Amino acid sequence: MQSSTRNRAVSRVLLTPPGPGAGARRRSGWPAGGTPPQRLPAPSGTSAAGIGRRPWLSRLRRALERDLFELHFQPIVSVESGFVSHYEALLRLADEPDGGLVAPGLFLPVAERHGLIRQIDRLVLEKVSAMLAERSGGLRPGEREVRVAINLSALSVTDERMLATIERSLARNGVDPARLAIEITETSAISDMTRARTFCEGVLGLGCSLALDDFGAGFGSFQYLKHLPFSELKIDGEFIRRLPSSRTDQLVVRALAGIVRGMGRATIAEFVGDRPTMGMLQGYGVDYAQGFAVGRPQPLLPRCLRGAEIVAA
Repeated sequence: MQSSTRNRAVSRVLLTPPGPGAGARRRSGWPAGGTPPQRLPAPSGTSAAGIGRRPWLSRLRRALERDLFELHFQPIVSVESGFVSHYEALLRLADEPDGGLVAPGLFLPVAERHGLIRQIDRLVLEKVSAMLAERSGGLRPGEREVRVAINLSALSVTDERMLATIERSLARNGVDPARLAIEITETSAISDMTRARTFCEGVLGLGCSLALDDFGAGFGSFQYLKHLPFSELKIDGEFIRRLPSSRTDQLVVRALAGIVRGMGRATIAEFVGDRPTMGMLQGYGVDYAQGFAVGRPQPLLPRCLRGAEIVAA
């Protein structure tokens, strides 16, 4: 298997679908930035529309066979200290002739529709497990091991075999389960609440952490807060992007931080785009932040963490 950390040219174009909602952006692996990324000019001879007309199913099958998926990693930092807590793995398809990257919003819906999403989820799991194994041990005083969060689809969350798959992957690679975080969205849970709860309990039982992603994006959010066990709650970017100017968003974020803190859990704010927002989050007691204000996705996962420093692979 080719390493997902291979360092290609930084100038690659990330082709993105036009205007999905915040929830779609996060499940699809869009970075939790301060503002939604704009569609970039396509490489010569290629356009986002043209890509959409290509035979996606055959492309995805080929990508799975040849390991043409890459991971980028966006830091999640402590609001209080500014130290990196862990990273979220974001998926990209690297099959453009010029080396450009394709955003998952273009291909994940096809993968879900044709039953390939489970394979992709397992591929991401195995890549991350192997990368964590490569970054195990050999720590010097003051250094911390890297922890990574991955997103799982609704089909994987409700798949009775997925827990065993996670356990086997971690065991095969000799990775401490505490170094892996699983993120699921409301969409993942709503299809089968009973199975989703069983899955969440199983993930926590393995020793992994579990985050409820995009919280507040759906109408049933508080039902999931009540019925699903979790260790972290990620506040949807819809409530964060305009936080300094929106009284409603301020009230919602403050209330969520208080509720989750009262439950003994942690909160993560998505789409943090500026320092004023960081200051408000600190005042509200939000634990962690993710967004362009604190770090953009990068193709390399650090070897370890040392205080506020990132030690390169």
